Amino acid sequence: MKKIGILGGTFDPPHYGHLLIANEVLSNLNLDEIWFMPNHEPPHKEKSESIKNEDRLRMLELAISGHSSFKIEMIELERSGRSYTVDTMKILNERFKDDQFYFIIGADMIEYLPNWHQIDELVRIVQFVGVERPKYSHETEYPVTYVDVPAFDVSSSMIRERLKTGKTVRYLLPDPVIRYIGEKHLYGT
Repeated sequence: MKKIGILGGTFDPPHYGHLLIANEVLSNLNLDEIWFMPNHEPPHKEKSESIKNEDRLRMLELAISGHSSFKIEMIELERSGRSYTVDTMKILNERFKDDQFYFIIGADMIEYLPNWHQIDELVRIVQFVGVERPKYSHETEYPVTYVDVPAFDVSSSMIRERLKTGKTVRYLLPDPVIRYIGEKHLYGT
């Protein structure tokens, strides 16, 4: 049986904060792998006019290259419309019956758990792992395993804004991702 962490997100773009969270959870919970799961259309966010799924996927591949325990799970990109975690986890549990899944969420999502689609069913089929983010509480009535992650206050929206205004993103994104963004003229570069 493998122990697999799932880190979902838009990864628009993937940054060092994502990688830090994944690595800390992998190490602290002795997981076998972390699956980065880019979503097509998250239910809690408005769809942005951002970039194509192919570009987000390629940036994610570049970001995780070289880490043998980091993989990409495409299940949510392959479905159209809004993706609900409960539906995704039902499918993954059916496909990988012998594996145990840990769904990684930031403190912003911990606060939002009461609003998740079919949350009572979801907590029965997956273990939530919470990581702290600055400015958010991690109080919840739902079962969440907590992992301390060094504070790194970065977000994809902040990076997109910096790119749009010509500010540096060095040390916020892996260099191959920065090069890809420049080559493809993404985010107004």
